[in-house]
Amino acid sequence: MSRCLQLARLGCYYVAPNPMVGAVLVCHTAQGEQLVAEGWHRVFGGPHAEVNCFRQAQERGVNRFDNCTLYVNLEPCSHYGKTPPCANLLIEKGIHSVVVGQLDPNPQVSGRGVQMLRQAGVDVRVGVMEKDCRWLNRRFLCLHEQHRPYVTLKWAQTSDGYLDTIRTLDEHKQPLVISNTITKQLVHQMRAENMAIMVGTRTALLDNPRLMTTRWAGRNPVRILPDRHHIVPRSFRIFSDDSPTIVYEQNTDWHFILDDLANRQIHSVLVEGGQVWLNTILTSGLWDEIHVEVAPQTIGHGFPAPTIQLPAQPDMTVQGHQLYQMVNQNRLS
Repeated sequence: MSRCLQLARLGCYYVAPNPMVGAVLVCHTAQGEQLVAEGWHRVFGGPHAEVNCFRQAQERGVNRFDNCTLYVNLEPCSHYGKTPPCANLLIEKGIHSVVVGQLDPNPQVSGRGVQMLRQAGVDVRVGVMEKDCRWLNRRFLCLHEQHRPYVTLKWAQTSDGYLDTIRTLDEHKQPLVISNTITKQLVHQMRAENMAIMVGTRTALLDNPRLMTTRWAGRNPVRILPDRHHIVPRSFRIFSDDSPTIVYEQNTDWHFILDDLANRQIHSVLVEGGQVWLNTILTSGLWDEIHVEVAPQTIGHGFPAPTIQLPAQPDMTVQGHQLYQMVNQNRLS
């Protein structure tokens, strides 16, 4: 199952809103167990992990599976979507047994794939490394279990607690550079991992960001902009053709935005600012992860960072920059 999770992660940047899934096929011989094939879900709309695994097995000359066990971190699907049901495929192949990390929370699948397999005489075991499986697909699970995107807050601050210098819209001053080259790459990795990215109106006006994934492999996120007063010009880079932009003008309530994004099947949103929105979301309690970068510089005065209690020790230190990751245990089921 650990190998399934390794394989599943290979699809991290390309399968959303689908889950990340890996599959490992093991055959039982007189010499013992032998791993004969592997597969993973590579891209949204493409073949599932189980299909790719069996294709590799057949390429290697394995065509009999009644003495084999398939390991998969998520319950095989039982419905027709963009691809045929994987549960049917396993039954057709005559697989002997299946080990499943966790059930699929999607109501179209949940429990039905396992039920189909058992009714066909397949031995099925469920719940192996379930905690690890749930963490890997926490964004997908949040969408189906809580009907909202998984929310990650990210900001960089100086060691004396500021996000930026004081800037006004008519000054055209450049933002304070806090992140270094490596931490900027890590931020772009986070962009690639999430389906959407959000900034507030003031940040859009002051920084004129594109919000693209340029320092890491992966897709550009959908851009989210709350703009109730219609003040961000459509000529700004946040409206470029690089990626779609969803603008909330009539209703900028955080609960409404999350519900609307869930209806659009957007399973995750990375919030990069600004100060007002970060504090609004923190106050609401509707967030799942926080990533904070603390740089070893001081400015003495500016826009204050959100006030939260950072852990005693950083998760990582990169060229003097301390990186912290916090998980909202009250929201993560």
